[in-house]
Parts: sequence; C-alpha cells; structure tokens
Amino acid sequence: MPNRNLAAGGNLEMTYLAAAIQMNAGPDKVANLERAERLVRVGAARGANLVALPEVFNWRGKRNEQAAAAETLDGQSLTLMSRLARELQIHIVAGSITEQVAGDARGYNASVLIGPDGKQIAVYRKIHLFDVDLPGRVTVRESDAKLAGADVVTAATLLGAIGLSICYDLRFPELYRRLTFAGAQILSVPSAFTFPTGEAHWEPLIRARAIENQAYVIAPAQFGPNIYGYSNYGNSMIVDPWGRVLARAADQEGVVVAPIDLEYQDRVRRELPALKHARLKGE
Repeated sequence: MPNRNLAAGGNLEMTYLAAAIQMNAGPDKVANLERAERLVRVGAARGANLVALPEVFNWRGKRNEQAAAAETLDGQSLTLMSRLARELQIHIVAGSITEQVAGDARGYNASVLIGPDGKQIAVYRKIHLFDVDLPGRVTVRESDAKLAGADVVTAATLLGAIGLSICYDLRFPELYRRLTFAGAQILSVPSAFTFPTGEAHWEPLIRARAIENQAYVIAPAQFGPNIYGYSNYGNSMIVDPWGRVLARAADQEGVVVAPIDLEYQDRVRRELPALKHARLKGE
C-alpha cells in the first residue's frame, strides 16, 4: 500500500491527492459495486487520500424498481465503502445512493462522507431535485421518485472541511455560499449531468462555484448512454480555488487525480479577500 502521509494526532493535512471517479452505472447493482470498488482501489493506489464516486454510483434502473433497489445507510453499498475506506485508510465520498424511506416508495438521493476508520462522518440528502423537460431531447422528473432533503451539510475532517452537494445543486450558488460560510474548503459535487445540459453548463458552473467560493471543487460524474434513453456528459473534474481545471476525465470509465493544497487556498483567500467583503451572506 502506498505511503499516504496521513495526518497524525489530529493535525490537518495541508497537501494531499484527491481522486474523482467516472463510471457508467446501470441496473445491475452487483456489477456497479464491483466496478466502484475497483475504481476506488485505483484511486488509492495512485496515492489519493480522498476518493469521490459519482451520483447514484451503485444503481441506475427503472423507476418502478427503485424501491427494491433502495438501501438504508447501513446497507450493502455503504457497508462496502466503509470497509474500503478502513482497509485503504482513505476518506471516501460515496457519491450518492437512493436511501430507503420507511413507508414511502420514494427515497432520498443521499451522499455519504466516510472516514478512514470506516465510520460515516456526514450524510447529505439532495435538496434540489432535477425536474426538466427539454423537448425532443431529455425529460427527467426526479421528484417523482425522490424526496427533497433540507439540511446544508459541511463536515470537518483531517483533509479540511468538506461541503456536500449533488448534481443539480450545482445550479444554486446560494447553497455553496452557505457551505463556504459554514467553513467548507472542498466542495463535493457527485453528478449525473445530462449531455445537453452538461455540454452547455458543466464546466462554467463548476469553475464558477470554485472561483466565487475560493474553494476546491471535486466533481465525479456518470458518463455515456444510460437506461433512461439519454446520455450523461461525464467530464469528471477537479478544479482549484482560482478556477483552474486541475484534472478532467476523458469520455470513458476511469479515475482522475489532482493535488489539494490548503496553504495555496489560504493564500488565494488572503490575497483576494472577497469572502471577507461579502455583505449578503444569506441565512
């Protein structure tokens, strides 16, 4: 196992590697989890201390099969990710799963941050649901199958404070400003952007969220044709607090890795103190 230079004694790790995984999940959960495990191991083997999976990494199937595929937070998929995090001594952003809700056929779209001890550090339930009709191209009504969350979630870790979000949230800058004022240094955006919206807006939105919040953005994504009849954009990215794209995935399954440097981030925020100048800070 590679030397990870993990922080000792509870000290913040100022420089490390992060990995964003790109994959194309389908209705075969076993195959998806095997693929996800393999790619997490690739990221860890390349030295990443933080590995992030895309939205709905464990299952993407027909809506009428969702209730059967949904899991609790201690179910098969997150148990596997906890075991991997503990074995590999890394933090994992377990993209998202459909979280089972008792008494409701709908579930939450839930992203879970797991620490190197295998314990769940934080759970975020997607607030903004993707209900969009692009005539002749894509029609998606996430709210037909999912419940909306309500909580803004930032978690302190030895790799810095991580703000959690999912996909369509990317279009709502007020969420990321609240995450940032709650202390977030790294913003996680596991996604499954459609190709039409991704081609037009994916990179500009990710870079905007990084620039305006002077934060690292890690955005692992689904790519390619899916069971719903349209394609996902892919282009998984890691962007720095100056808005520079440090890593971008090709149009294929894989892992991209980039350095996180919190001292550099401190310098950006110190030399251009826009966050201190903000007057409208929301709730």
